[in-house]
Amino acid sequence: MLLIAPGGMRSAIPFWERGPWNPIEELSARYRVIAMDQRNAGESKAPVHGGDGWHTYTADQLALMDHLGVDRFHVLGMCIGGPYSMGLIQASPARVPSAVLIQPIGLDGNRAAFYEMFDGWADELRATSHSAVADREWTRFRSNMYDGDFLFNVDRDFVRACQTPLLVLAGNDLYHPASISREVAQLAPHAQLIQRWKEAPDVDAAKRQIVSFLARHDPS
Repeated sequence: MLLIAPGGMRSAIPFWERGPWNPIEELSARYRVIAMDQRNAGESKAPVHGGDGWHTYTADQLALMDHLGVDRFHVLGMCIGGPYSMGLIQASPARVPSAVLIQPIGLDGNRAAFYEMFDGWADELRATSHSAVADREWTRFRSNMYDGDFLFNVDRDFVRACQTPLLVLAGNDLYHPASISREVAQLAPHAQLIQRWKEAPDVDAAKRQIVSFLARHDPS
């Protein structure tokens, strides 16, 4: 089970402690749970190049699983982890038997918010470890991440053709529009949507649905 945390460009393991429930704690009894900091977030350090983008993170994620000797793995991604999860399915569909997308980010009149989020993260790195990276490189990187449409990382045609079972937990705010969650669930041929999952008693019901969904799609 690969977990891809919320937090936008700051996606890192500690963000799981801030959610309605922590999948590290909840799923570790059933799975080998692998959580990771994305590059230049949390404890992870990496160079920055103008050519960086979603594909860079996908390569990182697959490299981690290769390093750990993991061939097949479920993915659970929250926030930016939703598009990251879909990128993994696109890059290596045979390795991902199912994916849980919790309030995935996406484009719905909110591009400026993603630009602002990226710029804030970039400013922090400039002030500490990446002061030598030219402004044009940051701008190219931001464009690669957030100038796209829909889920940014994959397009609607890919989601329509996606044969991987998906469980989508709906978003309902600026970064995680409800329209994006609904459309993913409508387009993907093997997708299920959970509308309510953030508040008690919905949290416990959603956890049970996630566990049941994953069990149905275990490779064994």
